Amino acid sequence: MRIDLHSHSDASDGTCPPGEVVRRARAAGLDVLALTDHDTTAGHRAAAEALEGGLTLVPGMELSCRRDGMSVHLLVYLFDPREPELARERAMIRGGREDRARAMVERLAELGVPITMERVAQVAGGGVVGRPHIARVLAELGVVGRPADAFTPEWIGSGGRAHVRRYAPDPVRAVRLARAAGGAAVLAHPKAAERGRTVPDEWIAELAQAGLTGVEADHPGHDAAARAGLRGLAGDLALAVTGSSDDHGDLTGHRLGCETTAPEEYERIVAAAKGASPIA
Repeated sequence: MRIDLHSHSDASDGTCPPGEVVRRARAAGLDVLALTDHDTTAGHRAAAEALEGGLTLVPGMELSCRRDGMSVHLLVYLFDPREPELARERAMIRGGREDRARAMVERLAELGVPITMERVAQVAGGGVVGRPHIARVLAELGVVGRPADAFTPEWIGSGGRAHVRRYAPDPVRAVRLARAAGGAAVLAHPKAAERGRTVPDEWIAELAQAGLTGVEADHPGHDAAARAGLRGLAGDLALAVTGSSDDHGDLTGHRLGCETTAPEEYERIVAAAKGASPIA
């Protein structure tokens, strides 16, 4: 059984519609796929409608959090999307993303970049607006060679000339909100050094106390040492260990299934969630 528990569609910052993500997952030989767009469940219905060939869909999202100026991301699976507290938090986060995007576009314009919010919104295609959409427009304009080059101090990287912070909850609060909504929370790519600062082990222990279900160890951004360290820590804290592609379509080279989760770890996550069920 091949299980990928982290993927994105154009409901947030992926490049493919949810239905296409599902079709690509089946073509990649996956049996289980979690759709985890940033702070939204907007792609779940279209993904479920595209299911065929025995693929199981795990409805989820990647919840944006922040602590001490650092982004921390939680993968939340099988929660009740109607639960009011978590729904309000998602709305606040999405609103913060929109406000930040407008402020960043304004800063870029002040730096002489001929960028508009209208074009960023077009690239987002109605999905949750994020920095990757701004980065794609910067590449389109020839300001940077490729979207990844925008995430530097020169442009929209953390602390960069056009970077703007946005609202995001502390991850401990987010874990508790996820659990109250019946979901299972897994810490996404905690040791991906390419993203900047990494999540300290002490924070992971604190999140485990708050109700964290697992950690994403096998991720394209983790080297062998990071994976081994996370597995050891997960064992000490009685956390599940997941592996996922974190696929964003064209932006990541269509890598669905490049990392997978063991069936027994997947079952631990499903057992911990009470808000919804996988869709077959």
